[in-house]
Amino acid sequence: MFHLTMAWQYLGPGGVAGRHSLCPQRSFRALRIPLRSIPARHFHARGIYSTAGPRKPKGTGYMPKVDTPRQLYKPHFRSNPAQRLGLHTASVDSKDVNLEPHGKFPRFWLRENCQCSDCIHPITRQRMLDTFSLPEDIQVESVDIGSENVSVKWSDGHDAVYPRSWLNDHKLPPSLEPTQDVLKFRDFRFVSGNKGHPIVEYQDVMESKKGLANWLKEIVSYGYCMVRGVPLEPEATQGLLERIAFIRHTHYGGFWDFTSDLTYKDTAYTSDFLGVHTDNTYFSDPARLQLFHLLSHTGGEGGETLLADGFRAAQVMCAEDEANVQALIDIPQPWHSSGNDDVCIQPYQLFPVFERDELSGILQRIRWNNYDRAVKVDWEPHVAERWYSAARHWNSILGREDIQIQMQLEPGTALIFDNWRILHGRTAFRGKRRMCGGYINNDDFVSRYRLLNDGREKTLNNIGTFDARITP
Repeated sequence: MFHLTMAWQYLGPGGVAGRHSLCPQRSFRALRIPLRSIPARHFHARGIYSTAGPRKPKGTGYMPKVDTPRQLYKPHFRSNPAQRLGLHTASVDSKDVNLEPHGKFPRFWLRENCQCSDCIHPITRQRMLDTFSLPEDIQVESVDIGSENVSVKWSDGHDAVYPRSWLNDHKLPPSLEPTQDVLKFRDFRFVSGNKGHPIVEYQDVMESKKGLANWLKEIVSYGYCMVRGVPLEPEATQGLLERIAFIRHTHYGGFWDFTSDLTYKDTAYTSDFLGVHTDNTYFSDPARLQLFHLLSHTGGEGGETLLADGFRAAQVMCAEDEANVQALIDIPQPWHSSGNDDVCIQPYQLFPVFERDELSGILQRIRWNNYDRAVKVDWEPHVAERWYSAARHWNSILGREDIQIQMQLEPGTALIFDNWRILHGRTAFRGKRRMCGGYINNDDFVSRYRLLNDGREKTLNNIGTFDARITP
């Protein structure tokens, strides 16, 4: 095993400085920087700069008393000097490379994930390295730790580069234990009642990236957002959706422009009451975003939009009966769309009502549409009773006044919502309504959101990390 330790210096008036050296050195050496505002300069201990007179050194951790405005010294040095810089030792054993404070990395994993331009294409960010051409027993020959990057020379002759920010983002946990909590939640906000809806202006969204980023942040935070000032031409609504990403094409078409004429054999194309539900339960990958814009409503009334925040409802259910929550996690259901003669769509497997990240337990997606639920036969009677009891509890929560929102859509104001979180429905109506809108896929939405709000460098650094596992 070899061991490498970083040299350090703390420099500045009064004995403390914000600069330090991260160059590997064999011994400590005081670095003198002339500061014209300070006439007397004396070094009392390794790496410590002071305006006081000469004193007998008392070791690395000694801080001399000086008559200057800077008399508060933080930290009081008692730790290893390398640790005070946030680095900094590297060591190698038979299996791992230890790059403190970034953690331990398996040797083969570290070599394979070199971030230099020979291993990762600088434009496409795709892997260029032939992983399986590397020797299984790859060895470390040397490690050089700099302020921005860690360089490792490997036994295959490659000089690898790892940005320290990348190492921080890709720390490997010492162990992976799934959460014991039934269900957990990412940070989110919710609206209770029919006031205080998140709203943005169409012009802001269409004319600037800042306006678009703010719109997407509102959707992630609240689960839905109103867009005011949308022109009544369908093309304007289509352009609004395409500001995020391409519109998802389904058996209902791409961009919709429809009335309640049962062109597609689905309850949504009637004037009947619709209880709150999520769309696309019958797809293996339901659309993430859904947008509605009421273009006109003539010759009648009704048709108020109903919204229920599924995350908030699931929180309430957790507080009231965790066993029911567990049932909606554990017991999957069949779903289908079979209205038109040429369509019978079913997901590739059964899916539960609550889909969560298995490691963290964070709720990722809600799949609930009693209209599209098919007949389930692969369960025993006691399991069926358990699920029906839980589903009844869930359905009752969704209808509560403090959970459900009711609003009347108006021409010129579009509504977009997170179909994985927000359940939607409507009251019955009379007359003729013309509605337009469409779907956006999850992956395209999340890509747009992260790049606009986190920037490209952070987004790329987070690929494959725990932060990227949890969908915003």
